[in-house]
Amino acid sequence: MYIYLWLNVFTIFFPFVLSFDKRVAFYKTWPALFPALVVNALIFIPWDIYFTQRGIWGFNPEYLVGIYIFGLPLEEILFFITVPYACVFIYQCLNVYFGESIFQRHARTFTFLLIPLLLLLAVFNLPRLYTSATAVFLVLMWFVHLKVIGNELLGKFYRAYLVHLIPFLLVNGILTAIPIVWYNNDFNLGHRIYTIPVEDAWYSMLLLLLPVTAFEFFLSRRKQIATQVV
Repeated sequence: MYIYLWLNVFTIFFPFVLSFDKRVAFYKTWPALFPALVVNALIFIPWDIYFTQRGIWGFNPEYLVGIYIFGLPLEEILFFITVPYACVFIYQCLNVYFGESIFQRHARTFTFLLIPLLLLLAVFNLPRLYTSATAVFLVLMWFVHLKVIGNELLGKFYRAYLVHLIPFLLVNGILTAIPIVWYNNDFNLGHRIYTIPVEDAWYSMLLLLLPVTAFEFFLSRRKQIATQVV
């Protein structure tokens, strides 16, 4: 039963098919998206390899195809392609169809409240590596985003984050309920949303923030080059 593989197919199928929607025309952003996906994979996959080797999480071979790359199941590698693709697709669709976000007004304040809370969470849970490492990494990514992109897209990001939680928690709920992916509670807070570790709330934020930041960076670079050529 290759359930994890089918979850990957389900995750990317509709975003890929709808990429050719005339209004969104998401496929036209692929020259910026694909480098962003590469950047995302180069960061998340080594992290995943390390956490798997440490026994922080692992995989049930009963639901895998049995192909491993650097100790990770093929499906886990695909996860860091299909999920970021779907995340950025959601982000871009919301931007096209709804324009400015109602969250923009308070987005900067919320971000600067979130950062110290994440740091405190990390400091008081240093041995719990899933908890602390994800919190610290998310803080660092926020600083990168603010440095590279600034404040103007924060509201749009938070809107996309709230919407993307629906499919993200659905997929993670299946992964952790069966379970296809298991977590060692010695390295997390031990609190669950149904069967999903609560840390996934900020892990999923990071999994959206990183590719969106890279996507917007490459998109702006391409626009600058196009302007200079003209």
